[in-house]
Formats: sequence, C-alpha cells, structure tokens
Amino acid sequence: MSTDTVAFFQDKQRDYLRCRQCRLVFVPPWQHLSAAAEKTLYDYHQNRVEDAGYRLFLSRLAQPLSSRLPTPARGLDYGCGPGPLLAIMLREQGHTVCTFDPFYANQPQTLQSRYDFVTCTEVAEHFRQPRQEFQRLFGLLNPNGHLGIMTKLVIDADAFSRWHYKNDMTHISFFSEHTLQWLAATYRSRLEIIGKDVIIFTAQA
Repeated sequence: MSTDTVAFFQDKQRDYLRCRQCRLVFVPPWQHLSAAAEKTLYDYHQNRVEDAGYRLFLSRLAQPLSSRLPTPARGLDYGCGPGPLLAIMLREQGHTVCTFDPFYANQPQTLQSRYDFVTCTEVAEHFRQPRQEFQRLFGLLNPNGHLGIMTKLVIDADAFSRWHYKNDMTHISFFSEHTLQWLAATYRSRLEIIGKDVIIFTAQA
C-alpha cells in the first residue's frame, strides 16, 4: 500500500502491480472503471436475501464471527450491497447491525460510531484506496472488536495468471496472506484465517 511497487502480472485487459511493503496486488488507478460503470455491474448481481445458497455462503463468516461475540453486540455491515443478508442473519442472532454502502446504503452517520464488530464480505477486492479503507475499518472497532472479511487470496503469479477472480473488472485489490499479516501488525490486531477466504481480525484492547 505504498508507492514502492513492482510489476506483478499483465493480461490483455489490465496491469497488476504489487506493493513491495505489504505485497498487495492491485490494478493501477488509471485502469479503474468509473463509479457509474462499476455500479452498473453491481446491479446485475443476483444476491437476493431469500437465496438459500447466498445465506449458506455468508454463514461461513457469520458462524465463526458470532461465536466470538457477546450477545447482544453492535456491528456494521460495511459494503452491504442492495440485499443486506448478512446484517439480517446477524440480527436474527440477537445483534444490532447498521449498514453502509457507497452505492446502496450511503449513510455516512453510521461511520461516526464505534462497533463491537464490522463485516466486509466480498468488498475489499473493490477498494480503490485500500490504505484509507482499512484505516477507516479498524478505526470503527471498539477495543477487542472484530473485523470480519471475506475475500479470496493471492497465492503467487503463476496461480494468479489462471485465476478467474481477477477477471471481474470491479476487482482491483487482491490480498495475500502476507498482506493480511502486515495489516494485523500495522493495526495491532490478531489475525485468524478461517478457510481460504474468511478472515477475522481482533483488535487489541
């Protein structure tokens, strides 16, 4: 997340750089979609609140996160999208959950509070300014608060070359385990990687 970068990969559509410091792989800003084009693609997503498969997918974060929370806890679903199913699922477990999304729930007042947990599912890969976004996310946590993320992780350049995840034009930031460890050290939090794409940070008191 610094200006010290190296070329990582290139395909017919985009370039991919890697930060030497944290090893984040990212698409340079001049190759990002416009906000309008980005939202148009999001509008095609079919993540409906009544979708049992989508509920099962989100349970991979909801279950381990809930096991770490007191009841009730107060949280924020950051980047909730048009169908905030994760917020609904966590409310069903007795928690209070606010929502924020720059396109679908642009409620900046929700970013003025502190929370026992913040969720960010299939959102971090869309971050245009990941350093600023993670400063915000960790800043929203109470002491011992949890930041739960779902995003797929970079392994190496060879695997990246065949990775379908990079082909989504709205995906512009790609995290590796090293990047997650860098974030944990920077924001003094404990890192747990649960499965291939479920991550929970716990802020130190």
